[in-house]
Amino acid sequence: MLFNSFHFLIFFPTVVALYFLFPAKWRNALLLAASAYFYMALIPKYILVLVYLVIIDYIAGILLERSSGRRKKVFLYASIVSNIGVLFIFKYFNFFIDNIATVADMLNLNYSAPVLYFILPVGLSFHTFQSLSYVIEVYRGNQRAERNFITYAVYVMFFPQLVAGPIERPGHLLPQFKVFHRFDWERIKSGLSLMLWGFFKKMVIADNAARVVNTVYADPHSFGGAHFIIATVLFSFQIYCDFSGYSDIAIGGARVIGFDLTTNFNRPYLSRSISEFWRRWHMTLMSWFRDYVYIPLGGSRVGSARALFNILIVFLISGLWHGAAWTFVVWGLLNAAYVILGKFTLNIRRRAMALSGLARGSKTSDFLSIFATFSLVTFSWIFFRAESIDDALYMVSNLLSGMGEFLSGVFAVETLRRTASPLGVSAPFVVMLTLSICALIYAEYKSGSSGVSEMIDAKSRKIRYSLYYALILALMFFAFQGDSPFIYFQF
Repeated sequence: MLFNSFHFLIFFPTVVALYFLFPAKWRNALLLAASAYFYMALIPKYILVLVYLVIIDYIAGILLERSSGRRKKVFLYASIVSNIGVLFIFKYFNFFIDNIATVADMLNLNYSAPVLYFILPVGLSFHTFQSLSYVIEVYRGNQRAERNFITYAVYVMFFPQLVAGPIERPGHLLPQFKVFHRFDWERIKSGLSLMLWGFFKKMVIADNAARVVNTVYADPHSFGGAHFIIATVLFSFQIYCDFSGYSDIAIGGARVIGFDLTTNFNRPYLSRSISEFWRRWHMTLMSWFRDYVYIPLGGSRVGSARALFNILIVFLISGLWHGAAWTFVVWGLLNAAYVILGKFTLNIRRRAMALSGLARGSKTSDFLSIFATFSLVTFSWIFFRAESIDDALYMVSNLLSGMGEFLSGVFAVETLRRTASPLGVSAPFVVMLTLSICALIYAEYKSGSSGVSEMIDAKSRKIRYSLYYALILALMFFAFQGDSPFIYFQF
């Protein structure tokens, strides 16, 4: 089920009403049934994959708690193999086989590659990682195994964050299913406010930006440098507003019924370095990699060469986590290179800033750092979004083609018309999308780390409701009309 659908508009208030009407002992069963229905509204048969993972890890948790020594490790590895095995079959098998076939062809070997015709279950990577965090924490002794099957199942399948996160840890989310949540109007209002902001980001900014992005990236050979830059900058805002919009709706929806989900984004495009960006972007995934991959590999406590290798491994896995394609691998490795080079050049950059006369922390130096970080991140999105490595390389090699002519006439109406016309958008559309993105940047800059919806909620009643109505009117008049799944559903 899509958050941005009429189906959800009926589903969500119905579940909320029933949740507060039901006695405490039946509430988790209601959430489990609602979550199963929510997931089955997309591809019904794939609920069996989810049920399989739930049963495996529920049993594994109990066995891990009862075991010790080598036997305990065997149960851990069995659970990990079961989870990663499902992920590999559905997401990576064809990619792996295709690359074996390519190598065999290069070596003139006769190899017939089998192909599995599966549609990737929606959000498989998300609930696999959430299940694995439970098993690993039980193994480490940080989490008691959950004996109540319904409670554990709803922890994995909780509908607000089932498909695209946030990726929750058992110590944070599991205890919340054992608490009686009372009807609290202030909490409900806060949750609805956050959902409204999420819908604005998704339906007004992300979905409308996608119109331009999809046009250019579907056939890059028909466009030039100016179009590549415009489309890629818009994709930066599309993927951010799409994913963070989903997170806002998920967190807000959970808040309405009394649950606290982990913050997933913290104004990442205001970051002053690539390392800071990755501390602010998809924070639950990056903390998962930190705790279960980077630190077990030795983190930064090992020699400098090994520490850099650990960073490389984390970003390589992150790239593959996002998709079984070389474009995602290159995207991951490019960001690893950014982080590694950032560490190597930190002192050089600080000395250069000092020589320039700009004080660290000044508005000018912060702006330059933010602009440089945004530019590097946006460049890397080319590989993330491109349909193939060839398309990505073509766009990169032609990124500046025709830019001299474009910049010389950037304020000329005819130049702007020639640029916009092939994209199939009108002048009012360009104005609306530009103003919406500017409103987003301004709101995030002013809100600080507390968040935009919290900033709105803190305003006086008159200002607060004026902003609510403005967001609702923007959704009514400017929201993209059509089927528009969230980007991260494919992961």
